[in-house]
Formats: sequence, C-alpha cells, structure tokens
Amino acid sequence: MTVYATIRRTSPSLCALLALASALSISAVAQTADGTSNPTPSVTQPSPAPQTSLSAPPKEGFWGKVNPFARKKWVNRRLDPIKGQLNELDEVTAKNSRDIKDVDSRAQVGINKAQTTADQANQVATAAGEQAGKAGTIAVQATGKVDQLNGTVNGLDKYAEKNTVSIAFKNGSLVLSAAAKEQLDDLATKLTGHQGYLLEVEAHAPGAGSVGIQNSGKLAEAVKRYLVTQHEIPVYRMHSVALGNVANNVPATETTGDVKAKPVRTSYVELRLMENSLAAQDGSTPRLSPSQSGAERP
Repeated sequence: MTVYATIRRTSPSLCALLALASALSISAVAQTADGTSNPTPSVTQPSPAPQTSLSAPPKEGFWGKVNPFARKKWVNRRLDPIKGQLNELDEVTAKNSRDIKDVDSRAQVGINKAQTTADQANQVATAAGEQAGKAGTIAVQATGKVDQLNGTVNGLDKYAEKNTVSIAFKNGSLVLSAAAKEQLDDLATKLTGHQGYLLEVEAHAPGAGSVGIQNSGKLAEAVKRYLVTQHEIPVYRMHSVALGNVANNVPATETTGDVKAKPVRTSYVELRLMENSLAAQDGSTPRLSPSQSGAERP
C-alpha cells in the first residue's frame, strides 16, 4: 500500500496503467483455468449442468452470455442432448409413419374384400333376376299350353259339317251306278291321309213303315261296303242310319198347318263329311268337287 501510494503521488498516469494491467491479468488467468470468465478469480465455479431445452440457454462467462470464444468440445457438450431429442423425435415419426402405412394397407385390403363380396353378391342377384325372368316366361308358356290343351280336350267331341254328297239309286235296286261309284271314289281319294273326320250315312227309300226302313238300310250298307272294300275307309269313321221314306230335311213329326211333310219318292244315300279340326292331322279339310257337293237327287 505504501508503494502504491508513493507511485500515485509521484505519477497519477502511471497508477492508472498499473490498475488496468492488473484487471487484464486477472481475466486472462480465469479464462486459462476453465475456459470461462468469472468475476471472482479466487473461487472455482462448478460446471453448469447440461441443458436439455433450447428455450432457456444458460448464461456463461464474465460477459453474462455464451462466450463467443467457447471451444468445440464445449459446444458439442451443449448440443448432444438436443441431438438425442431430435433422434428420438425422428424415431417416433418413423414409427407413426409405419403404423399409418400398416393401417392404410389393412384398410385397403378390407375395402378390396368388401368390394369383391359386393360384386359377387351383385352377380348372384343378376343371375337370380335372369332365372326369375326365365321362370316367368316358362310359367306364361305353360299357362298358354294348359289353355291350349283345355281347348283341345273340350273340342275333341265337336264336329262341324264340311261337305255333303248325295248318291242316287234306282228304285228297288241296290246296285251302285257308274256315276255313284265315281262320286265315292273321288270322296275316298280326298280323305286319304286325313284324320279327325267322320262320315254320316243317311239312307232313304220309298215305302211306308218297316219296308222303307229295311230298303234304306240295305242302301246304306251298299255304300259302306264299297268304301271299305275299294278304298279301305275305316268302319269306325262311318255311322249310318236307315230313315225309310222320311225326308232328311223335315222331321217326321213336323207339320206346317194342316199339311204334313211329304215322304220321299226316290232312293238315295246322303253322305255328310264331319270334321274335328283339332284332331285333323294337317288341319286341312278335304273338299269335294262341285258335282259331288251339289248333286241333285233323282
């Protein structure tokens, strides 16, 4: 203190220089000891704990902030916790990305499976609709066939008159004339190959009572015999009746006022072609020639 006071009295400028040199030497000694500035050089401060957050960086050194002359080792020691947190964050992000991809792939598989199931169900529904349509068509066709069959069954015993031919005989004779045979030949030829027909044979002959009936019966048998023997017309297709001297167009009991129906005066056999169109083989009707259908009785 005595030396310092002596120097101060002797030269004030020199005293100021010595004070500045002392301060600089103390700062240099502190930075050499621990790499940081410290306001109290005689006391060694412990190293601050590593910070794990960037929000509050530690204040270091004499200057009240991070030392701009800090060493690389010191910087790395401060950055290592931050790097660890960044690596952990990267791992979490990667794991989340993998989980998202896994969920997305499973969801896509489920969607594809549901779509496939829906497509299969749609195909089954379409096939069922087509089968239902076919079944409806078959049902309509079956109904039509049933109706047609019912109509056929109901019409089997219904015959309609198609043609009429009259065969003339001489009175008292059972012999067929050449003209009568020609008429029967033409009729039989037109009936060949046809089905669903019948021949009604009505025989008429003069004579009262049983005499006329017997004579007309013989005339009907002569006509039927010729058709069977010469043209092989089935017997079951011919139905005959002997009417004697009764006119075929006026019932025996019918009277017109006081006038009774006149009996026939000539012998003849009338053939009526009766056809059931439902039972016919080809649906066609055998036609007789005008000379046959419009032949006059003698």
